[in-house]
This record gives sequence, structure tokens and C-alpha cells, in this order.
Amino acid sequence: MGSGPVFEKIYEVVRQIPRGKVATYGQVAALAGNRRWSRTVGWALHVNPDPENIPCYRVVDRTGHVSEAFAFGGGNRQILLLEADGIPCRDGTVDLSVYQWKKEIL
Repeated sequence: MGSGPVFEKIYEVVRQIPRGKVATYGQVAALAGNRRWSRTVGWALHVNPDPENIPCYRVVDRTGHVSEAFAFGGGNRQILLLEADGIPCRDGTVDLSVYQWKKEIL
């Protein structure tokens, strides 16, 4: 799957994740229009063309774990960015019950 309109939908969702919150790959996929796009979300974030404005570090897996393959400096960099947002990462994991973005999926 190429970058085109699907990646743009994904980036639009990720831009909306507020500071101090995270979303899961599956959540971003569903909000972008297809619950089956979880892997596509990962691919899109890996080639994020604008990390300053598309905060891909705010996306974690379904259990709250950061990505060891974080494209912009690895898992440790993702942890630093999340902690700078006020999100603690204990053992590389975010508490989704506290920090998951509560956005309605239409």
C-alpha cells in the first residue's frame, strides 16, 4: 500500500491526538476508516513525512507498549517524547486506562 489518500487519513487522525494522550494502532485505523488498517498505520508512521506536526510517537500498540522500531530514534526516543508530554512509560508501557485518547469512532 502506497502513501496516497489512506496515509493522509491516518496522518489526519494522528494530528488530532492531544498532548498527554496516546492512541493505539487499531484505534487510529478505525478512526481513519478501516479497523483492518493497523499494520498500514504502522507503515504510514514509519515514513511520517512531518514528525514535527504528525506526532507519531503518540501511537502505541494495543497493550500500551512503545515501538522498538520507532522510526525517529527507537523505543527509547519514543519514551522520552511521551514523558515530555506528561505520559509516564513504566517499562516501555503506557497505562491505557489513564492515557488513552477517548475519541468516538463513527
